[in-house]
Amino acid sequence: MEGIIMRAVAPIAEGALPQLASFEGDPRIPITMLLKMIAGLLSNPENLSVPRLVLREGMNIPAIAEIYRRDVLDLAIPALTGLVARGVASGRLRAIDPELTVRTIVGPIIAHVMLSEVFGIHPEGGMALDRLIDNHLDILFGGICAPETAARHE
Repeated sequence: MEGIIMRAVAPIAEGALPQLASFEGDPRIPITMLLKMIAGLLSNPENLSVPRLVLREGMNIPAIAEIYRRDVLDLAIPALTGLVARGVASGRLRAIDPELTVRTIVGPIIAHVMLSEVFGIHPEGGMALDRLIDNHLDILFGGICAPETAARHE
């Protein structure tokens, strides 16, 4: 199980997380890259099987959830939280709670996958992850960016 999880998330862990942890510029750039990378990975049915398994079986088999937490979430959440905190400190983002903002950033993707995979509720045209990410980023950046940063985005 651990090997399956690591194969599915290794590209994110190896590629995006070190960049998130050290990025000092406009946080919209790495947030966009990360979410688009996740969408690309989840567009592959083999990669989608891991979150599907965690969502469906994590409550019944706590070891599955623990492996995913240790190997994915415990690495990704601090990197993304630090990125948001640096965005707030630099004035690029409004004074928002970095930890809760991370949940806001990734929550729609988790909800989207859950609606599709657990409840069988699919948007027209399939998973539509690219459209979801574009829509989410538009709403997200319109809400968390400092006023002058948001104006430059439009």
